[in-house]
Amino acid sequence: MNTVTVVGNLTRDPELRYTPTGQPVVKFGIAVNRFYTNRNGEKIDQTDFFTVKAWRSLAVHVAESLKTGGRVVVTGRMQSRTWETEDGQKRTVVEIEAEEVAASLRWATATLTKAAKAGAQDWVADEAPAEETPAG
Repeated sequence: MNTVTVVGNLTRDPELRYTPTGQPVVKFGIAVNRFYTNRNGEKIDQTDFFTVKAWRSLAVHVAESLKTGGRVVVTGRMQSRTWETEDGQKRTVVEIEAEEVAASLRWATATLTKAAKAGAQDWVADEAPAEETPAG
C-alpha cells in the first residue's frame, strides 16, 4: 500500500487549473519541519518540501480554503513523474497525490462549512461494497 500522511505549512497559495476536459486540479507546496538531537547533542532543524496535487471537488475546496502559511494535514500517495526537457535532460519529480486535505487545528481554529454534495465523479470505490442487510 502506498499511503503517506504529512503535516506541514503551505509554501505558496494553491494554484487551481482545469484540464482540457474540464476537471479541476490544484497544486500547492508544503514544508514539513523535523527537529531532533543528533549523537553529538546538537539540535537539528530539517525541512522537507513536497508538491501536492488534488483533483475534482477536493481541488476546488483546497483552492477556496487554504492560503500560504496555513498548517495542513495531507493524506495521499507518492507518485513520480519523469519527462525530458527541451535540451534532452531527463527530469523526475515525486509528488503527493492527495486523497484528503485538512486544516491542522494544533495552533489554529477553523469554522467548517459543508459544501454541496460531491458528484459521482468524485467517488471511486477501493473495493466492492459489502452487501447490506435490512434492519429488522
